[in-house]
Amino acid sequence: MGLKDFWRSYKVLIVMVPSLGLIHWGWYNLKANPQLHKAREEYVPEPGIVAYVSPPPAAAAKSK
Repeated sequence: MGLKDFWRSYKVLIVMVPSLGLIHWGWYNLKANPQLHKAREEYVPEPGIVAYVSPPPAAAAKSK
């Protein structure tokens, strides 16, 4: 099996494995970056979104 046959047979794996490795390495670097993390003292939780949708007004009874 020559290099040409190996490339044709395993092209997807040859391309995907390094790509996945680089993606995971980049994600790890992003998660480990201290500039992207707030200190617990600075963290202020936002209140949850409270929404209420009132029902439509009742239709008045029409008399003919």
